[in-house]
Amino acid sequence: MNLLKWAWLGVLFCSSAWAQGAPQLQLPRIQLQAGMHQIQAQVAATPDQRSIGLMHRTEMPQAEGMLFAFEQATQQCFWMKNTLMPLTAAFIADDGTIVNLADMKPQTTDAHCSEQPVRWVLEMNQGWFAKRGIKAGFKLQGPVFKGK
Repeated sequence: MNLLKWAWLGVLFCSSAWAQGAPQLQLPRIQLQAGMHQIQAQVAATPDQRSIGLMHRTEMPQAEGMLFAFEQATQQCFWMKNTLMPLTAAFIADDGTIVNLADMKPQTTDAHCSEQPVRWVLEMNQGWFAKRGIKAGFKLQGPVFKGK
């Protein structure tokens, strides 16, 4: 996705930050749908934004997450160093289909990788996907996915 589209998303969606005392990034927000469930996701689209991600935050509202956007589809790997809350990463294909999910423990350097090349990774509170019966193969909806 080109920079013009990200600038457009920044205009459409307000930015905010969750935890007090955390490195605060002012990121654009985007609304995604997982069936009947709405997700408000901050979008981390630059290398600096992606490297900070959800580090140092102590909490995140249940219906919120962070969508990591990459320039091209490759195997994406995440770790949890300096991340204080347990998360689940959904590795997502361009059409919004979840390729695989990975539960991640806080403050570890264990690698959690996509099983296929992807451009999108959505981090949610650990258990959010499981509680809703969302598994690999489930298709998310949103303006960034092809074939909305």
